[in-house]
Amino acid sequence: MAKQAITTREKDYSQWYLDIVKEADLSDYSPVRGCMVIKPTGYAIWEMIQQGLDKRIKDTGHVNAYFPLFIPVSFMTKEAQHVEGFAPEVAVVTHHRLESDGKGGLVPAAPLEEPLVVRPTSEAIIGDSFSRWVQSWRDLPLLINQWANVVRWELRTRPFLRTAEFLWQEGHTAHATHDEAEEETLKILHEVYSDFVENVMAIPVFKGLKTDKEKFAGALRTYAIEAMMQDGKALQAGTSHNLGQNFAKAFEIKFQGQNQNEIEYAWTTSWGVSTRLVGALIMAHSDDDGLVLPPRLAPTQAVIVPIYKTDDEKAATLAAAEQLKAAIGDKARVKIDARDNVTPGFKFNEWEVKGIPVRIEIGPRDVANQTVVLGRRDRPGKEGKRFVSWAELPETLPQLLEEIQAALYERAKAFRDSHVVDVANYTELAAAVETGFARAWWAGSREDEDKIQTELKATIRCIPLDQPGGEGVCVLTGQPATQQVLFARSY
Repeated sequence: MAKQAITTREKDYSQWYLDIVKEADLSDYSPVRGCMVIKPTGYAIWEMIQQGLDKRIKDTGHVNAYFPLFIPVSFMTKEAQHVEGFAPEVAVVTHHRLESDGKGGLVPAAPLEEPLVVRPTSEAIIGDSFSRWVQSWRDLPLLINQWANVVRWELRTRPFLRTAEFLWQEGHTAHATHDEAEEETLKILHEVYSDFVENVMAIPVFKGLKTDKEKFAGALRTYAIEAMMQDGKALQAGTSHNLGQNFAKAFEIKFQGQNQNEIEYAWTTSWGVSTRLVGALIMAHSDDDGLVLPPRLAPTQAVIVPIYKTDDEKAATLAAAEQLKAAIGDKARVKIDARDNVTPGFKFNEWEVKGIPVRIEIGPRDVANQTVVLGRRDRPGKEGKRFVSWAELPETLPQLLEEIQAALYERAKAFRDSHVVDVANYTELAAAVETGFARAWWAGSREDEDKIQTELKATIRCIPLDQPGGEGVCVLTGQPATQQVLFARSY
């Protein structure tokens, strides 16, 4: 696990990312093209993401359920925009059971009466259930979430960022009115997604509305949080969709209103984030030495590394390590690296590459002086080291973890803000998207968006909810514009 195994960001950002995934032991390749094996280190991070999001989802009144992996093809075709949007990515099951081909191989045996889609998302199958569960206005709002895997047959894949199969949560809700559905959509954006990504993952985000070109297939409108990676590209970190009544009408999600003579269609929403957040974490914070984990998200927040040469020193330092771990208790997630088959230097390097926020070093002299050395992952080398007494450690460590959390957020925000450029014309727009986001007044059409995407490989990431007000001049057409948008190249 040598540092030189990691390509520098400056030399090759894409390879640097792949090297971090490998050296930090986050995932492995799968025999199925485009899929990945999430290794325990990577899955522990995903579990922390799950726990944080699941609490927020439940705190906003939602409950978890589970729906089938397979969706009848006829369900997918009920909402025209939806099927059109997902058709190129859909994996289809046409047979069940295998039989011998007489040559030592196996072939599909029995065709299905109706082909099944492996879910790329679950609006269709959940809409069918909602049509039975919703009968009266008293059944609303219906607030459901599921944790699941989905399959989208991606041609170009990259671990965590874009894989054929990925893990996610997807919320699905039904409401009596448009305004209630809109309130739900924005609540998820603000109170669940942006709150978690900013306050736990320490990644600043722009919250905004997607253009019609970029919105979810079949949605009335889509909101998103957009983050900037260290190469200046955007990453869509979460989306929340107001589906209007499109899916309700397609799947007959109807209810008897408070006026008993009226039958109304429900207003539905859907929203989701995925293991792509692990990719965002890597690209927002990590450095050329390896992964960097924000303390609130780190499965292990600090690792104690005993340093010794003799058996007597080993016994004393290990006993001190156990004593310190017990003193810290539940104030931090701490582990002791008691391995005796590798050197302290190997351990230091391994935990640095794996991004553990704090390293606690204790050797014979530290035992004698009842001190430890604390090393910050976000500040490698002497700059990030300090001596702390055993008595101070239980209070100092949690404070240090919060300092690191805040520092990572401020560092990411400073980088982002320095790479957002206000542009007034097409030349400035073209230059800005080479290194970051371009903020521009916009009054263009969908065809204008297509032109920019073709020529600059950039898209409108969102129409920020935080608008300056007033009026400007469209960056492309020169026409009066009343809103600003963010352009960027993206993952």
